[in-house]
Amino acid sequence: MSQIRFALAQIDTCIGDVQANVESVLRYARRAFEAQTQVVVYPEMTLTGYPIEDLALRATFRKTAWEAANTLAQSLRDEGMGDLYVIVGTVGTDHNSDKPRNRMVVLHNGVVWAAYDKHFLPNYGVFDEYRIFSSGDQSVVLDVDGARVGVAICEDIWQDGGPVSALAQQDIDVLVTINGSPYEEGKMHTRVELAAKRAKEVGAPVIYLNQVGGQDDLVFDGGSFVVDADGGMIQRSAMFVESLDYFDLDTQAEQQRVGTVVEPRDPDEEVYAACVLGLKDYMRKNRFTGVCLGLSGGIDSALVAAMAADACGGENVWGISMPSMYSSDGSKDDAADLAERIGAHYDVQPIESLFSSFQDQLSLEGVAAENLQARIRGVIVMAYSNAKGVLALATGNKSELACGYSTIYGDAVGGYAPIKDVFKTRVWQLARWRNKAAAQGVGIGGLNIVGNEGEDKGIALSDGVMIPVNSIEKAPSAELRPGQKDADSLPEYDVLDRVLASYIEHAHGRADLLADGYDERTVDTVMRLVDRAEWKRRQYPLGPKVSSLAFGRDRRLPITSGLRE
Repeated sequence: MSQIRFALAQIDTCIGDVQANVESVLRYARRAFEAQTQVVVYPEMTLTGYPIEDLALRATFRKTAWEAANTLAQSLRDEGMGDLYVIVGTVGTDHNSDKPRNRMVVLHNGVVWAAYDKHFLPNYGVFDEYRIFSSGDQSVVLDVDGARVGVAICEDIWQDGGPVSALAQQDIDVLVTINGSPYEEGKMHTRVELAAKRAKEVGAPVIYLNQVGGQDDLVFDGGSFVVDADGGMIQRSAMFVESLDYFDLDTQAEQQRVGTVVEPRDPDEEVYAACVLGLKDYMRKNRFTGVCLGLSGGIDSALVAAMAADACGGENVWGISMPSMYSSDGSKDDAADLAERIGAHYDVQPIESLFSSFQDQLSLEGVAAENLQARIRGVIVMAYSNAKGVLALATGNKSELACGYSTIYGDAVGGYAPIKDVFKTRVWQLARWRNKAAAQGVGIGGLNIVGNEGEDKGIALSDGVMIPVNSIEKAPSAELRPGQKDADSLPEYDVLDRVLASYIEHAHGRADLLADGYDERTVDTVMRLVDRAEWKRRQYPLGPKVSSLAFGRDRRLPITSGLRE
């Protein structure tokens, strides 16, 4: 047979919820079967969710996942879909070492028809698979109705040699790789280049099927695609949404027919959508239906509130204004304006009397008095979270987190931090992009994130502005003392963010930063602030990774260190 239809099932799974994941596989398989598909491809470790981390070490969990694979195969047959070849990821066991394996299984005619174990295990950035998994050592070619289908799992195509090199010697008609590749800005281009390289190596089209959805601090962006044997793009799925797309392989054709190729998103839209999807899935998978946060009138809380409205609807957002004696009328007005625009609940809880009560007993001055205000606000936010059963959001950005410019147990409180990996200058860019999208008719919840399909443009904004312009344009301030501005304590953000990117994301030391052209005073200030704040970052809420190096699993440094450059 020279023509095989592949269905690319780009789905969002939940770690540990094996039954729900099986039901999702069945739901997409039914749609693919109706479209006269022969092969349905799902992401890496679909049945278990990914990454399962130390859950893989539980024998009972592995047994549940293996039983689910067998039950799924039988269900497919019982529903009349036994002829389908269903390629799906799960966890298996290396019976020689009794260690888990990252496994791909092929379900056909009611049984697990074939299996392949991941060969290369990633051990960098957010991945630590050497500690958990045992690696496979074979290449596998499937005969699917006369077509020779080579298979690989994620990291196997990122490394030279191994199973892909072996497949290049076996005259395959197509290479299928299932992936759980987390989002980071600019990574899509890298994936496509890699797949094109492997396509030329094996002399056949490559199907790159990626997971979509949020999982703790990771966001999987989907964007599954197919490249032809010459590396040309012939199919691409949308990013950040579940989808079912098709690729028709003609084993006799020199070039494959070009199908639907979804255009890449604007870079700011990508990052914004990643943050929204991370929050949306964290809420959904942990059974939160609403959020609360402090609304100061500043740009950070305004952007987080806008993201929350897009993730769960403005009616499920509780914005709390907590003015002190230092809060400007403009800030209070901006907070109220933002809440009205997104349709959020808006409560005003003045903190001056609470602050006075503490001061009557403690008589604090300077930074201690400033931090007391932030901690009073943190108590109020957490009280709302407990009383209403909603998720408290921290509104700090990456620049502040890097420099320790936040109050631990104050504005750092919360269960999730949507812009944790977004530098301050990018916060302004994202706010301007969201207003531009609003002006083009993309209302609240209309970003085409999971659950918003078709032509739905969301809830309209009356004047096409989501985030008050004043919140974007005014000079940033914590308003913890008279006339305070961020620039009193930090370099200007356009300089600060460039130094931070070099120091944190590119690991430039002091000599490197000076060679980059930054002045000595700025370099020493930034390095001192970053190094002293490591202990704070360890206690900050998790948030979605959108850069090449986010705080957390990407960057592991000792808190106690005598290193001084």
